[in-house]
Amino acid sequence: MPKGCVATMTERDAIEKTGNAPNTVTSLVRDFRNLGLHEGMTVLVHTSLSSLGWVCGGAQAVILALETVLTEDGTLVMPTHSGGISDPAKWESPPVPRSWWNTIREEMPAFDPDLTPTRGMGSVPEAFRKQRTVVRSNHPQLSFAAWGKSKHLVLQDTKYEFALDEQSPLGRVYDLDGDVLLIGVGYSRNTSLHLAEYKAKYATKTTVKNGFPVVERARTVWKEFDDIEYDEDDFDEIGREYEQAHRVQTGNVGNAVCKVMKQRSLVDFAVRWMENNR
Repeated sequence: MPKGCVATMTERDAIEKTGNAPNTVTSLVRDFRNLGLHEGMTVLVHTSLSSLGWVCGGAQAVILALETVLTEDGTLVMPTHSGGISDPAKWESPPVPRSWWNTIREEMPAFDPDLTPTRGMGSVPEAFRKQRTVVRSNHPQLSFAAWGKSKHLVLQDTKYEFALDEQSPLGRVYDLDGDVLLIGVGYSRNTSLHLAEYKAKYATKTTVKNGFPVVERARTVWKEFDDIEYDEDDFDEIGREYEQAHRVQTGNVGNAVCKVMKQRSLVDFAVRWMENNR
């Protein structure tokens, strides 16, 4: 599963990290606009709330600020992955006893877009998925949530195999020539680079089986589906080399170093990089 660890910070740490005034919806709107965001954009966001410093309203304020800037003519997309819905045999952080595996497979609840929480994605996507005007895709492990003009177009994928390929929400953002916004996170969290893994041809690409419960004929059953094996180990290197050759708008939102880039340009670059270096 793609990695999604989020560093924790106490509220006292956030207060001490913040400048003379708190971050608010108003200040975040100003900072996002200064970064280059504007109405009508399609933006895929990866965020660390703690990187912003103390925010009045927390995750809710970040979401409202982004929606204010993009307006309903734009589209806001976030990954809402739930990696806990997966085969316990592959769990490593931490592993569970082998004697538990069959019980977990038999008893694990199937994905419910309204009920299933995100895992390791941070508080902003977890809050975003619950908003009444937001829709969430149906992949048990690798769902996305979207708001705005093109939300249904972005989330039209309903298949379980090859979850982040050209027909996935990542592929729809690519088709819409959308942008990626990194808020206080690096390229290792840039999910669009997984789309490049599908598109690229390299010798080490392998197909694996992903298992999870699905509902069939009103019954929950455990099934396996084909996917590729993801590898984020070189994503930071790809990002560094991409920035040497392409314009990436960089600036601060609150205390967070943020970057905005064209997703299609990044993916196309990463495809060539992977074919030459993997």
